[in-house]
Amino acid sequence: MTFRGWPSEALEFFDGLAADNSRTYWTAHLAFYERQVRGPMQELLAALEPEFGPGRIFRPYRDVRFSKDKSPYKTHLGAWLSFGGYCQLSAGGLAAGCGMYQLAPDQLDRYRRAVADPRTGAELTALIADIERSGIGVHGHGSLKTAPRGYPRDHPRVDLLRHKGLTTWKEWPPAAWLGTAAAKNRIVGLLRGSRPLRRWLDDHVGPAAN
Repeated sequence: MTFRGWPSEALEFFDGLAADNSRTYWTAHLAFYERQVRGPMQELLAALEPEFGPGRIFRPYRDVRFSKDKSPYKTHLGAWLSFGGYCQLSAGGLAAGCGMYQLAPDQLDRYRRAVADPRTGAELTALIADIERSGIGVHGHGSLKTAPRGYPRDHPRVDLLRHKGLTTWKEWPPAAWLGTAAAKNRIVGLLRGSRPLRRWLDDHVGPAAN
């Protein structure tokens, strides 16, 4: 399999799904989804695997158990890479990120300790600045409104301490390149540019205990 990008009809599929998020629409377009939406994503993951590890495509079904919105299908296709990357296709175009989105309690404790430490915290601040200068955004997730318990509100890195996850992220709106193999280059550039953050997280946070 060789990755050649996505046809414009793949984005139109998501536009249609947003307008008619029903089993009827999904069933009528399932063959197209498998061939022209999911298929290219599988090809992309295979092309990325040698450098970024095996990938896995997320299920297209939403978990609606605790949501007021009962729409059954996701209006994007997401995939995860074992070395910490994520890529996504939607009607809005292509997007990708890397890092740790939701830290487990033991990871969060290590993250906060490393952020608070003068040496490792300064390293994180510096590498985030370098990444953002390259045009890649760095975002916190699940952030508290104030400093976490046990840390001073006037800590010089309190903004980082408040986060419960930290990732890079970049979005590219639809353009002609999305229908070519060049789409892979956008993902590769983001993942390579994100390596300093991922290394910092691997070194100072690591995997969850469970």
